[in-house]
Amino acid sequence: MNNTLRRTIKQLGIVATVILAILIVNRYLPPQHNPLRPIDLDDPIGVATHYKLTRIKSDNSLCYTLLDKAGIGYSPVGENAGTPTCPLERALVLNRSNFPYSVTPLRMTCSTMAALYIWEHDVVRPQAESLLGSRIEEVLTYGSYSCRNIAGTNRLSEHGRANAIDIIGFRLEDGREIQVREQWREDSAEGAFLDAVHTGACRVFSVVLGPDYNADHADHFHFDMGNGALCS
Repeated sequence: MNNTLRRTIKQLGIVATVILAILIVNRYLPPQHNPLRPIDLDDPIGVATHYKLTRIKSDNSLCYTLLDKAGIGYSPVGENAGTPTCPLERALVLNRSNFPYSVTPLRMTCSTMAALYIWEHDVVRPQAESLLGSRIEEVLTYGSYSCRNIAGTNRLSEHGRANAIDIIGFRLEDGREIQVREQWREDSAEGAFLDAVHTGACRVFSVVLGPDYNADHADHFHFDMGNGALCS
């Protein structure tokens, strides 16, 4: 057997092994961990969740279908809603999700809306019931779309792309109010809850910033679905 034939057989063996491995992974790996499976917004958060969210950024039709399946209410932004610097060409208005928000309208890209739903559904809701013994009545926010630069820079913020949201706290059904500024790192159930929802967001969004990042974020969490990768 000559060297060329041996090399060909070896290469075919490698290809066959890779194909077999892919088939096994696709069949038996849970969908939230399997990057080959289509995303479902109601799947648990897994190692492939953020990767699959980034894949729907360029497929608005698929993203809208996912929002519809999850029962998220949304509508297109009106004409001329943005600015020349920060156009809102394919952004949506969030009309209904797991919780109401203190600021409306919330205008954001479809993939950001999808990520927000997953965070609400798989992080905020169960952590509130587990750690606080109450349900969320309202999410307190500074808003989403805002045509501005990142503080102290000349770079456009992801808010200017309708790709981000700032969370300042939560109002519970039992009347309590939790504020990032007041209870971040507090040794309490409320402090543990804020830590849990911040940590959980890092598994969903591209960039998650909080009070530990810098003084500009002392009173809120920043979540975005931009091209960065940071959890602080």
